[in-house]
Amino acid sequence: MQAAFVLLLAGSIGRLLTYDGPDGHTGWSLALFLVFGVLHLSGPIWAPAPWHGERPSTRHLIRLGMLLAVWLVLLALEPSATWCTMPLLFTGVHRLPVPLALPLASVLTLLVIVSELRVASGLFNPNLVIAPVALGTVVTAVLLHSRRLADRQRLLIDDLVRARGELAANERRTGALEERQRLSAEIHDILAQSLSSQQMLLQAAERQWHIAPDTAREHVRGAAASAGRALAEVRRFVRDLAPLDLDGNTLVHAMRALAEQPAMPGTDGEPASGPAVEFRLDGTPGNLPEAVETALLRVSQGALANVREHSGATRAVITLTCSKDSVCVDIADNGRGFEPGRIPHRREARTRGHGLPLMESRARRAGGTLRVESAHGEGTVVTMSVALGAHDGAAARSTLPAEETP
Repeated sequence: MQAAFVLLLAGSIGRLLTYDGPDGHTGWSLALFLVFGVLHLSGPIWAPAPWHGERPSTRHLIRLGMLLAVWLVLLALEPSATWCTMPLLFTGVHRLPVPLALPLASVLTLLVIVSELRVASGLFNPNLVIAPVALGTVVTAVLLHSRRLADRQRLLIDDLVRARGELAANERRTGALEERQRLSAEIHDILAQSLSSQQMLLQAAERQWHIAPDTAREHVRGAAASAGRALAEVRRFVRDLAPLDLDGNTLVHAMRALAEQPAMPGTDGEPASGPAVEFRLDGTPGNLPEAVETALLRVSQGALANVREHSGATRAVITLTCSKDSVCVDIADNGRGFEPGRIPHRREARTRGHGLPLMESRARRAGGTLRVESAHGEGTVVTMSVALGAHDGAAARSTLPAEETP
């Protein structure tokens, strides 16, 4: 539009010098044309138009008033100044508020018609009235339409910015929930199980301190060893590394060591009241992802801790089954069993822990599934399986938060 203004201004000056010829007001008209051009072209520098939705500044209104005053004088001296009306509408008036822009555009159109009729000769030409009105209507319609589009675009951009902010906030909340879930699982696997083992050992040592001092000291040493392992795990957990049992060992060695851990003392003081644990390997495990190995070991630890603490079983079997496209671990016992679908009371959940939901969450984050089969008096089988072919996609989805559990 600025280029069009320069061309039309040059055409008006050319007509002034070519057709009108030198007369008494040619010099004044030429000076006013130059002033008009300088005011219009330098306006964006010292008096820029307001952005859409903003109120025009006082400097912009003064500049627009000066432009209109110079244009009115030119219109009275030189009818060719009407050619500069269109750029004036587009570059000056369209940024004004609609209640001010529409009357101003109507006045400009009316002045153009009056100027054309004033210099017309001969019979009345209706085009002198119709053409400016039609052109002014088109210009006004374009201005209003562009303003509506700009307003709509601004609303869409605001919605997009707000949606991006909400998405970022949701991602932060998701990350926080995921991290809390991970920390809860790690604390349960590292601290809760170790402290439970230490408590049982120390209680047994207290009962046998005066009756069987050697056995009591053995229980104390076992509690100290459990505390040492837990401390090493906590330090490793702080550094966010793999489980200590997997440090320098294969998954099979870690599973076998888990099964060979000594049984916990019973309530009657017997040193070996827990179940006899056996490890079985079916197939040869390949190069499993670290997240899968960690999840398999943690689930086995949690399930075996539940067997020793709650099931009353005399025998448990950990079976690691490996195939080309999947790996799974089963922890089976001959204990009293329970109803997997029963949701414990909130107070009961606080006292008995929440190992099964955490195991399920850990299996899901590793891209696998957890299945629990049990019935009263028929023992329990906890199975975690991972499809290795779909592990990459599942690991990507594992960044989503796990469902909250009661």
